Amino acid sequence: MAGGNKLAFYDEAGFMLLEDAAKNSGKDFSWLPHAELIDCIHGGKHHHNALSLFQNFKPDRNLADASFLVPIPKPNKIFLLAGNYAEHIREGGGIALERAETFPYVFMKPASTTLNDPYKPIRIPSVSPDAIDWELELGVIIGRNCKAVKEADALSYVAGYTIINDISNRKFRPNAGRKKREKDVFFDWLHGKWFDSFCPMGPCVLDAKSLADPQALKLELKLNGDTKQSSSTAQMIFPIAALIEFISSMVTLEPGDIISTGTPSGVGHTSGTFLKDGDTMHGCIEKIGTLVTKVAKELDCPYESEILFSRRDD
Repeated sequence: MAGGNKLAFYDEAGFMLLEDAAKNSGKDFSWLPHAELIDCIHGGKHHHNALSLFQNFKPDRNLADASFLVPIPKPNKIFLLAGNYAEHIREGGGIALERAETFPYVFMKPASTTLNDPYKPIRIPSVSPDAIDWELELGVIIGRNCKAVKEADALSYVAGYTIINDISNRKFRPNAGRKKREKDVFFDWLHGKWFDSFCPMGPCVLDAKSLADPQALKLELKLNGDTKQSSSTAQMIFPIAALIEFISSMVTLEPGDIISTGTPSGVGHTSGTFLKDGDTMHGCIEKIGTLVTKVAKELDCPYESEILFSRRDD
């Protein structure tokens, strides 16, 4: 990797640098210094090389000894889903329709300023600090170009899976003296998604070839040790393959594009519980890992990071 960042195989017990695995194997790894994580997972040009090194994976370093980076640092596009779990719709006072009666609500976040490294604090914006909320979500990483694909074929375009926390400002209301307009509610909601640091992602990527069924994963988010969200990806209204079909009917999906698939019930808004300076969230998705996200005031967040992580479960 350029810039001194390093790729590693990840396990909740520790990690191993790919370069160390390569040295131990005696195999040629001249490709490694210039490889990105997207190159090493399903569909990537170095996927076969990375899999061969995985045979030598034995965690030999502690997670506490590394700084984590967002695994896909410069995606061309980040799509997110609103209202893709029935319980989440109902807890917000809405009516959950059957899949045949509706369509996916897709929106985007600016990647370069919202993506946030694991352990790095999200920044509570001083302009509107009082209603910052969490949303644990399964992130899907696209591995190759796809346009107008069918649901039956869609998962073959997935490179891997990661964890995303779609941080949201629930009460952002620009211009308190404004004149009411029809679309104010929608744009207040959307703008509340866009603040810097509001898309923590990581700590790793699970290779798509290692996961037989992405619609059977347990999700759990804890805030300061208290469980707030507990569900399963089986509860999605639109499964991953259907989302890829829908989005690719309009937009060409490219390698490294990310689809964050929506959140289950248990967000803070329904109970009036919001994030504050000093909080810590642990977002866990079965077979992937745990995304740890701290919370700090906007001006208190220096951070440096060094290592990207990739995970493969058999």
